[in-house]
Amino acid sequence: MTTDTAERTARAHLSASLEPGLPDVLRRVVETSGAAVVDTLLAGSPELDPDGRLRRRLHVVRPQEVLSRARRGGISFVVPGERGWPDGLDDLATTVRERRGGVPTGLWVRGTLDPAALVRSVAVVGSRAATAYGTTVATDWSATLAERDVSVVSGAAYGVDAAAHRGALAVDGRTVAVLAGGLDQPYPRGNAALIERIAHQGALVSEAAPGSPINRGRFLSRNRLIAAMSAGALVVEAGARSGALSTARWALALMRPVAALPGPVTSAMSLGTHQLLREQDAVLVSRPEEVVELVGDLGNDAAGLPVTPDRPLDGLPEVALTVHEALPPRGITTVAEVMVVTGLTLPVAVRALAGLRERGLAEGAGETWRRLPPRRGLA
Repeated sequence: MTTDTAERTARAHLSASLEPGLPDVLRRVVETSGAAVVDTLLAGSPELDPDGRLRRRLHVVRPQEVLSRARRGGISFVVPGERGWPDGLDDLATTVRERRGGVPTGLWVRGTLDPAALVRSVAVVGSRAATAYGTTVATDWSATLAERDVSVVSGAAYGVDAAAHRGALAVDGRTVAVLAGGLDQPYPRGNAALIERIAHQGALVSEAAPGSPINRGRFLSRNRLIAAMSAGALVVEAGARSGALSTARWALALMRPVAALPGPVTSAMSLGTHQLLREQDAVLVSRPEEVVELVGDLGNDAAGLPVTPDRPLDGLPEVALTVHEALPPRGITTVAEVMVVTGLTLPVAVRALAGLRERGLAEGAGETWRRLPPRRGLA
């Protein structure tokens, strides 16, 4: 589908004029069109714009200048129904939380955004003030997710977000950064180099038009896009008031699976993840494969049981285990004493001791025997 020029211009006009996530206005756009809503607001709408603020803003903004600025910055504008539009965003049409919601009038995109790749995707989010534990897990798990053909979506913020993007980029995986402001003014500035890498290897997207400033409300509105674009969410680390919890709650409201990583009970940065596990429908995960299972193909992406390392006594026959336990941890013993402790006959006890010696678990000959410490790596 190709949107006509007038409707595209109207949607760009709204994107550059309105605060993101105004549910009543965005609902009207879905019900009618961007052009119809622009006309309604410019004419004055007590219902949608009781104080006239939106009308005044629309009069100031020049949409053609906004679109020209985008083209100069290598930024495209994608609207609902077009080939590059992520279908998951349409689920926002009927979802409102904390006076925010609605389908964006369009998405500003820099880089390559492949909606088909978002069918297998995870929003990896967490605290900006992440601990070493949080950043390590975010990096390593995101790399594993990317290697399993799962796109990593996040917000390019400090801490967990940045670690998630870096993990995906490290293995040449797909990653998408959803920004709160205009794509021509990357934020945070300290992550400018990372954001530039994402633009070249993945995609930057924003609901806000080029030139749009940053404010707290835009971060909260942005969280709904991260949740809606993804097939599920992983909260790596989050404090009690972390913005990552907002993304997780949007995901739950949109019927996306949410995974949470447990942390130390003494860590303030894990209070939020523990709260999700206690009070919400979050799933506890301890391996990236379990996250893939949540967003992957039923049957084909099952996590399976965790692989446990072999221990030296694994596979020993029951008799050999009994004799091994009868050998004292220190000092020596005799075959006769082993027979007394175990109740085994002489031939059986001797065969068991010989078997333990072959495995490097015992040492002796004739009457005198002692236990040996297991050698590392011995099966």
